[in-house]
Amino acid sequence: MRAGAFAILLGLLLALGTGQRKPDASLLSTEKTLEGEDPDLSTSGFCRSVSSCRECILSHHSCAWCKQLNFTAAGETEGRRCARREELLARGCPSEELEEPRGQQEVLQDEPFSQGAQGDDTTQLAPQKVRVKLRLGETQRLRVRFRRVEGYPVDLYYLMDLSYSMKDDLERVRQLGHALLVQLQGVTRSVRIGFGSFVDKTVLPFVSTVPSKLQHPCPTRLEKCQPPFSFQHVLPLTDDASAFESKVEAQSVSGNLDSPEGGFDAILQAALCQEQIGWRNVSRLLVFTSDDTFHTAGDGKLGGIFMPSDGRCHLDANGFYSRSRDFDYPSVGQVAHVLSAANIQPIFAVTSTALPIYQELSKLIPKSAVGELREDSSNVVQLIMDAYNNLSSTVTMEHSQPPPGIHISYESQCGDSEARKDTGDQGQCNDVPINQTVSFWVKIRATSCLPGPHVLKLRALGFTEELSVELHTLCDCNCSDVQLQASHCSHGHGDLQCGVCRCAPGRVGRLCECSEAELSSPDLESGCRAPNGTGPLCSGKGVCQCGRCSCSGQSSGDLCECDNASCERHEGILCAGFGQCRCGVCHCDANHTGQACECSKDTSNCITSSGFCSGHGSCQCNQCQCLEGYYGATCDQCPGCKTPCEKHRDCAECGAFKTGPLASNCSLACAHINITVSPMPLLDDGWCKERTMDNQLLFFLVENEAEGRVVLRVRPRERVVDYTQTIVLGCTVGIVVVGLVLVLAYRLMVEIYDRREYNRFEKERRQLNWNQDDNPLYRSAITTTINPRFQKNDESLQ
Repeated sequence: MRAGAFAILLGLLLALGTGQRKPDASLLSTEKTLEGEDPDLSTSGFCRSVSSCRECILSHHSCAWCKQLNFTAAGETEGRRCARREELLARGCPSEELEEPRGQQEVLQDEPFSQGAQGDDTTQLAPQKVRVKLRLGETQRLRVRFRRVEGYPVDLYYLMDLSYSMKDDLERVRQLGHALLVQLQGVTRSVRIGFGSFVDKTVLPFVSTVPSKLQHPCPTRLEKCQPPFSFQHVLPLTDDASAFESKVEAQSVSGNLDSPEGGFDAILQAALCQEQIGWRNVSRLLVFTSDDTFHTAGDGKLGGIFMPSDGRCHLDANGFYSRSRDFDYPSVGQVAHVLSAANIQPIFAVTSTALPIYQELSKLIPKSAVGELREDSSNVVQLIMDAYNNLSSTVTMEHSQPPPGIHISYESQCGDSEARKDTGDQGQCNDVPINQTVSFWVKIRATSCLPGPHVLKLRALGFTEELSVELHTLCDCNCSDVQLQASHCSHGHGDLQCGVCRCAPGRVGRLCECSEAELSSPDLESGCRAPNGTGPLCSGKGVCQCGRCSCSGQSSGDLCECDNASCERHEGILCAGFGQCRCGVCHCDANHTGQACECSKDTSNCITSSGFCSGHGSCQCNQCQCLEGYYGATCDQCPGCKTPCEKHRDCAECGAFKTGPLASNCSLACAHINITVSPMPLLDDGWCKERTMDNQLLFFLVENEAEGRVVLRVRPRERVVDYTQTIVLGCTVGIVVVGLVLVLAYRLMVEIYDRREYNRFEKERRQLNWNQDDNPLYRSAITTTINPRFQKNDESLQ
């Protein structure tokens, strides 16, 4: 039964185990990036045609709105005011008339770091308060610094398993208080310790409910033993070592039935009952010692307990967990959440048999440590100190639950280097020494508007300080030109806001120049048709309002005859992104050309040390167009072209030695080449080394190659000796000889062994002390048997 429960527990645990621009050295910086954008906000770099400034800035974080009066041309919709900043400036919108909200940060509180521990006023985290304004889709990068101070106060609560198997350990813990305080006082000026214990829920099948067993659960009646209990808070946190030792001295072991213990109940109550435990606002350590596994959520059903843990403190006046039989064990996730919310760092000191389980558990609980406890807990002080040093030198930055639509990630900059690493939804630096500053770049991005300001908390796990981030989202334009009943809007027939007229009820038109009753007037419609009166209104690309066309989409012109979205595209981008589409024609930027502005006038990619495109091509659109036979980004490769050595090899061979493929017409084929044979010249890297058809090496030097005349200097022929047959024959003979030697050696060893064994046999036979005649095995049969009946018959015959 225990093995089955342990397997179920292990399965639950494993299931639970299974959310650019280089910044300057300033405290805060802003980065606009498309990395990780919400797909709903991305418009592939283009802004939608919308009717208001608010809709414009919500469409994409790169969009701006031009509020200049009369900015749009005849027939253009007011939606053309929404575009990228560069496009609006190119179209003549003054920069001061652009409405383009940008995210920003403001430091509200930035106290300097403390030089040493100063109690509750210790400052290790900076800044302390920041206001951040976010535009949808734009990432703000907030730099948070942390610096460890020396002597930071510590509260340590010792939570011990008092089941019967921990009897030897209790004797050690009774002498623990003074040694532990002395060790901790070596690293901090203020330290307090407390004590609590646990066994298990007092219901079957966890604890025997036989009355005699409830009073004395230990195996023998002679042992000092206390009744079982779920959790008991024995000693609040204190700096009095003698009080710790006296309280622990009064403790005695208890007992239960099954192997797992009720440690999760104890951990939850120790974290929730902060007033009873006496936790200060300092580093909080909870040392959990046990020699076995633990019960988790769902196990309570075995004892008829179905109500989940309510996450509240239930200690009675005597310090006992009074509702242990009413609530189920907490889950791993609940324990992790409560410990993190209380800023408590658990240290699991367990024996070797339970160590793997707690190592898996530690992976699920932030800022926790695991150490192997000896069978009698003799190393518990050193184990606690090692775990404390490891935890205190690990700085983990986390944040409170953000509101919907806010996404947060971290980059950690540990040490003095500029190197940063992406650490996901937490920032972490390990092995941080005292007085060293580490930085965390918190990336905050909004994908939806917040209804109001939201305060986000950031903190380093295990430390009490927090950074308060006041979040705002920029979801509206801050236009300062609002005029009610503006004269610009047909003398008061509308309100002017962000350069656009918002007409009063019953008025229409870009300037509110006519009433709705006039819309169907034939006289007004005539202004929306071609001069010959044929064709649809506004070329079918807009609506006729007050005798003028209001074009839809990217159309423009008096009659919407121009389509500003029908220009050539390059790689799916209108005018390649390097020009403006006007009435179907791309008007390219100064450094681009082509029908789709796809061709850059820059030639930097074509320049090589040998000139443009290595002299084997032309530069078009900043890319090399290579001659036939050449390829590569700069036309520097030509697999079909012969090297000088290959080109002159046949002429060198026929001119010097009258051999080779050109031997029959060498004088004609190589008339432009002057060949001389130099006796044994010194060879260097300039000499050509080519192999002829009859497997001989040919050395020659191209001394001059100009104006179609070539001068070759050839070295006398050297025949290459082929040692292949010799090597093969030598290897074969060598293998045969080695094989024969091995066979002869083997036969010789066998012969020597046989002779040695025979000589030993002969020697033993000669040393025998007994005679063969005395051995019954060698004695002949000497018994004579006479048949009496046969003898009588013989006498009668006589």
